[in-house]
Amino acid sequence: MQFADVVANRRMVRAFEERPVPSDVLDRVLDLARRVPAAGNTQGLDLVVLEGEQTKRYWDASLPAERRAAFPWPRLLDAPVLIIPVSWPAAYVERYGEKDKARTGLGESEASWSVPYWYVDTAFAAMVAMLAAVDEGLGALFFGQFEHEGAVKNALGIPADRRPVGTIALGYAADEQRPSASSRRPRRPFEEVVHRGGW
Repeated sequence: MQFADVVANRRMVRAFEERPVPSDVLDRVLDLARRVPAAGNTQGLDLVVLEGEQTKRYWDASLPAERRAAFPWPRLLDAPVLIIPVSWPAAYVERYGEKDKARTGLGESEASWSVPYWYVDTAFAAMVAMLAAVDEGLGALFFGQFEHEGAVKNALGIPADRRPVGTIALGYAADEQRPSASSRRPRRPFEEVVHRGGW
């Protein structure tokens, strides 16, 4: 598939088939996701991967059984793979405290960063994983953990100093897809988005 086709065909998939993703396909997606740019080549990224029955630990922590009957996308829980991209803020502070980066002042603390690049770089990895999934014939959905972040971290043993940026459900898209209300919003026109030569 050409890259332009991969980007144009990417959609948020909310219903999955239960069939597993072959390990070589999943490994290709994960390998591409870890090859993203990172500020100062810090590489403060981890990918927590749950397959098959392992995904139940995630759903038990983030969507308790008593709430599932009212959940509008029940086939999201059929996704055979969940990927949790995890950022490591302290790694960035430490890296920018090293001799070649110390002049930036970003090695003082997380508060020194006007833009927290640990989230930027981890979001790059999430996007690459989603595009790689499309290229492999898979569907993907990125969604937030919001108030369930602590429960997810506890359930999966993610260290306290790490921050998950969300979750990617990955697998073969089911034939029937129920779009979200947000998907009906029109895309802003090219001319409105692109500002050539300045704003």
